[in-house]
Amino acid sequence: MTAYLQTDQLVKRFGDVTAVSDVSLSINKGEIFALLGSSGCGKSTLLRMLAGFEVPTSGRILLGGHDIAALQPHQRPVNMMFQSYALFPHLSVWDNIAFGLKREGMPKAQIAQRVDDMLSLVQLQDFAKRKPHQLSGGQQQRVALARSLAKKPQLLLLDEPLGALDKKLRERTQFELVNILESVGVTCVMVTHDQEEAMAMASRIAVMSQGRVLQVGTPKEIYEYPNCRFVADFIGNVNLWEGTLDVDAADRCEVKTQHGVVNVGHGISGSLGMTCAVAIRPEKITLSKTRPAPQANLFGGTVKEIAYFGSYNTFIVEMTGGTVKILQANTGRDDGADITWNDAVFFWFDETAPVVLTQ
Repeated sequence: MTAYLQTDQLVKRFGDVTAVSDVSLSINKGEIFALLGSSGCGKSTLLRMLAGFEVPTSGRILLGGHDIAALQPHQRPVNMMFQSYALFPHLSVWDNIAFGLKREGMPKAQIAQRVDDMLSLVQLQDFAKRKPHQLSGGQQQRVALARSLAKKPQLLLLDEPLGALDKKLRERTQFELVNILESVGVTCVMVTHDQEEAMAMASRIAVMSQGRVLQVGTPKEIYEYPNCRFVADFIGNVNLWEGTLDVDAADRCEVKTQHGVVNVGHGISGSLGMTCAVAIRPEKITLSKTRPAPQANLFGGTVKEIAYFGSYNTFIVEMTGGTVKILQANTGRDDGADITWNDAVFFWFDETAPVVLTQ
């Protein structure tokens, strides 16, 4: 598939500071693509270059095969929705959505039809005459989205689109927003620091740090197969055990860590003795007070902390060389009730659970 939006070795410097460093991305038509990273990683600067609010120091931005890097924001078939929504408080919902169409000089009859279509799309037909302050946060977010889509942009840019909403509303709105974007078929690039938001909404994610893209992949690829320590640690919870490579075969390897030897069900084509880390997701670890049958990757320890989160429990187990975090799903009301503070426990994980990281 030919990429619809491409950045080619994009660089942005502010004086001596490099905010975006040699970023090359390929985004498909109709894709919802997320730029994910902590504050100051360069994701917002990259988004602003796509919008035309920042001029690249070097590199190209190709949209539909045309380089738009030198075009002014109003010359680009691009629209951007800001975290603050930037709605006009003195205008009604209807007039907020119509604002950009009126500035373009669109005929009144077409404006009326387009605004009505957008209101229907975001299910706000009954709120057309209201002012923004008379709406909930989620409704304001949908008005801002309708206004952004009204001009039928080829590319929609979302800057922390759900950041102003509380957690519960944000989770519900994620699916609404995805459904709207997919029904329109617009290509979308969104910026977020919320990993759950990126994984729920995006078809692919680019994880950024210090101006660079470290890994691009589907949510599952990013989570299950991180390519470096930063990505493994940034996405979800993880236990990172530092060690050295002791055995390396085509289909398995062994890493000697401070907690003991970890058996891994894949090789890494590395050199014996090299330093590396083993990443193990907490939910892939089984915890029990009873010792299981002998197997690889079996360890023991003492429960030091327990936290109840409703759908799961988190256990912090002290073991040789440090601690390990274990998540246990609550599929029944008394799950985990037999394990308490200071209990001696055993825990183990399958050889397919760990991932060896060399960066």
